[in-house]
Amino acid sequence: MQNKFNKERPLPSLFKGIHIGSHNEVVHNQIGGGSAELPPDAVAVYDVIIGSEILQDYDRVRAGLDWFRKYFPHEYMVLLD
Repeated sequence: MQNKFNKERPLPSLFKGIHIGSHNEVVHNQIGGGSAELPPDAVAVYDVIIGSEILQDYDRVRAGLDWFRKYFPHEYMVLLD
């Protein structure tokens, strides 16, 4: 699935077919309590990262973290670091 919201931020290849919503969302760090507003594609990648951690699919986790560090470095530090 092509990232329909920002062609400048192609989704990681391991994330093909994920559902992307249509609205920005505020996401909260599950441990540290920080939060950040993310566009729909970033919310979808964040959700896949969290789910992949649970499933121990570390290839997807790494791909998602790399994507976040590249396109959303501040939000990465708040939500995922």
